Amino acid sequence: MTFWLDALGAEVRFRDAGGWRTRSIEAGDGEPVIMMGGLTGHAEGFIRNVLPLAERGLRVYAIDCLGHGLTARPTDVTYHTPVFVDHLLRFLDAIGAPRAHLVGQSLGGWVAMWAALHHPDRVGRVVSVTGAGLLLDDEESRRESERVHQRVGDVTRRAAQAPTLDSVRKRLEWLMHDPSTVTDELVQTRYRYYTLPGGQEAMAKLIAEQPGEENRRYLLRESDLRQISHETLVLWSEHNPTTPATVGERASKLLPAGSFALIEAAGHWPMFEQPAAFNRVVGDFLARP
Repeated sequence: MTFWLDALGAEVRFRDAGGWRTRSIEAGDGEPVIMMGGLTGHAEGFIRNVLPLAERGLRVYAIDCLGHGLTARPTDVTYHTPVFVDHLLRFLDAIGAPRAHLVGQSLGGWVAMWAALHHPDRVGRVVSVTGAGLLLDDEESRRESERVHQRVGDVTRRAAQAPTLDSVRKRLEWLMHDPSTVTDELVQTRYRYYTLPGGQEAMAKLIAEQPGEENRRYLLRESDLRQISHETLVLWSEHNPTTPATVGERASKLLPAGSFALIEAAGHWPMFEQPAAFNRVVGDFLARP
């Protein structure tokens, strides 16, 4: 069964986001919600969430971030956190939204939090889902952050450099608690995005620069988290293969209006692996008055 059945009633759109062609899967009416995925991810990661969240009275946009999916893949940018925030702001302008709620998974969570810190007037509520970019002050957390950064870069390079269906499947299975969640359709979808004609140079830049050492200057430290006043839900999973839940929970306590929730029986993609639980928790958080 195709996962596109979960999106029947949504529309796929392409917009000019300040010169960058941007794809979104969108539905609903109400306050805008932008959903952003992780490194080499794509809008299909949220395909089981767009309609259920739209039914909560929200206008939901799951987007391909810059350099990802079917969105533009420029080679004249540096794929560090600020360029993804720039792309997000351009997309908000393209849809005529002065501000929006943000749901970011992994890299998308880093982007959402960075946007809230540096462009607070453009951001409503924030949901960071197994979010990247958190750097706590203690030495053990610092070492763990470096290990995670290296591990994510390694597994992504193995999948994206000279990709095969098998290497792509292994990368996706690494994201999940239950490997059977990875369908042939999901593998084929990501493989197509890895091998788009003319996109290899940008993909190589992306997987070199985003997990690279220089991008660590944009990590969110404890002092940064204390400055983010937005209502923020830090949403983790029981079996996240990157940063442990203890880091997410501690980060939620540093945020002035932070809260924490844990989804069981899920890995790095709780929105895809446990959509009912994800849609309930995120919908309750975003749709309340």
